[in-house]
Amino acid sequence: MTATHIGIETEIKTLARERNAVILAHNYERPEVQDIADYVGDSLGLSRQAAKTEADVIVFCGVHFMAETAAILSPQKTVLLPDMAAGCSLASTINADQLREWKAEFPGAVVVSYVNTTAEVKAESDYCCTSGNAVEVINAIPPEKEILFLPDMFLGAHVRRMTRRDNIRVWMGECHVHAGIDPSHIRIQRAKHPRAEFLIHPECGCSTSVLEAMSAGDIEPEGVQILSTEGMINRPALSDRNEFIVATEIGILHRLRRENPLKVFYAANERASCAYMKVTTLPKVLQSLERLQHRITVPEDIALRARVAIERMVAIGGHRPLSPVADGTMDPGE
Repeated sequence: MTATHIGIETEIKTLARERNAVILAHNYERPEVQDIADYVGDSLGLSRQAAKTEADVIVFCGVHFMAETAAILSPQKTVLLPDMAAGCSLASTINADQLREWKAEFPGAVVVSYVNTTAEVKAESDYCCTSGNAVEVINAIPPEKEILFLPDMFLGAHVRRMTRRDNIRVWMGECHVHAGIDPSHIRIQRAKHPRAEFLIHPECGCSTSVLEAMSAGDIEPEGVQILSTEGMINRPALSDRNEFIVATEIGILHRLRRENPLKVFYAANERASCAYMKVTTLPKVLQSLERLQHRITVPEDIALRARVAIERMVAIGGHRPLSPVADGTMDPGE
């Protein structure tokens, strides 16, 4: 960390204490933003931290839909997003009007939305899901019920294959980062580092294509660990391997290296970087605290409806082991 960062870091910590604020940072934020945070994790885990905290102010260093989820789960708290440009290419592939039109085409269908969606879309949904519990959410729905799954086409294809249901209709949306991680790049990295364990984090939109490729048989599952954020962070200490190939947004490499300094980590592809996650900087975090900007609120009627879908997501498969993809293992936790 540079001297400039140290100075801003001190200002941020001082002001956070004065504001009774907690700083949450997603795993894919810039290293210096992760280092200043009180908690670092995935979107659902951070929203749970937001709901549990006694702080009055939550500075959410992530993207817009994550701050919305925190605001839905913590309506009495002030939720701030340091930069309103922190959007999500996957979430933007469908809006509430489009979903209402899709639902009108298939009356009676059950709507399952990936957590990477806006509050308005969640409010139009019956269930939300994470990549880690998507299969269990689908399996909890009566098999005769038609399902509209959105917006990630890779996760949708994976879920359809794993559940063996032919009545799942999938919205053709995708994360702009996913193109940076494809099976050919993974095969190259695994050939270069044959002793490395292969870690996939299912909570990142960009890794849903890898899950889909595995279930399709395009990626060899031996030595693969499909892990949540904390599972991925904890895995190196449990493994007898010293090298790891990481298939997710490259921001998590900072935390992996910091918490496992004696092990070596390779990105499945160095281009797998989310531009939206990188717009948040330390000066913007400081300005957010100084001005209490930009406050994220969700209209009460939308929040109430969205909360139902979110709570169903948390309830289904939240604490039970998931089925493995071929020989890979999957961890359902944060």
